[in-house]
Amino acid sequence: MMRNNETVYRLPRWMKVPMPEGKDYTRVKNLIRENNLHTICTSGNCPNRGECWNAGTASFMIMGDKCTRNCRFCYVENLVPDPLDWGEPGRLARTIRTLGLKHCVITSVARDDLRDGGARFWATTIKMIRIHNPGTTMEALIPDFGGNPDHLRLVIDAKPEVISHNIETVKRLSPSIRNNAFYDRSLDVIRMIAGSGIIAKSGLMLGLGETRPEVIRSLSDLREAGCRVVTIGQYLQPATHLAKVVEYVKPEVF
Repeated sequence: MMRNNETVYRLPRWMKVPMPEGKDYTRVKNLIRENNLHTICTSGNCPNRGECWNAGTASFMIMGDKCTRNCRFCYVENLVPDPLDWGEPGRLARTIRTLGLKHCVITSVARDDLRDGGARFWATTIKMIRIHNPGTTMEALIPDFGGNPDHLRLVIDAKPEVISHNIETVKRLSPSIRNNAFYDRSLDVIRMIAGSGIIAKSGLMLGLGETRPEVIRSLSDLREAGCRVVTIGQYLQPATHLAKVVEYVKPEVF
């Protein structure tokens, strides 16, 4: 289909999801707004937020909704970030308690404007969640903190159950897809997480033009770095100015 001289690809049937609605969806949406919190679900224009919010959960995003990087797959705005809101960790911890979550996922924008990349804020957030929710397990989906091991150590020492850092795509495509992020640096981050004894997790998108051997190579790289959990998903173009989908990978390929 053509629109304004640009090809628009329709989603294949297996990618279509119901419109977000329901009691739990509305409850999560209202709690996020009332507590002045952000989620990657909304800021990243995620098509699956209806499914997650209807289940009464969300992936919370700390340190604001403006990112210092400009990755070509990501819908989060690349603008000068606001100052850190040190009341946010407490509000987030109390929201998680209100939702009664047994497991929570926390992520953040990249904050290259901060000397520590936001690592101390991350550590404070994890500790605050632990105080208010002692029975809740945590996954911290972190940026690379510029590859600084001392900053990464602050998050590791806060001891979330899982620390994730996504390589996002295969090595060949990484320079054109990820802004100011490097494939080998990301593997070093995974390596340091794994070396601490905390579960190391990563994620990979398909559909950006990678080949199957490249995907296998990336999985091998992650395994060698000590990664214990990997998620692999279909890339969906969140806006027309971002990287185009090269292929919708069929479910049987996954």
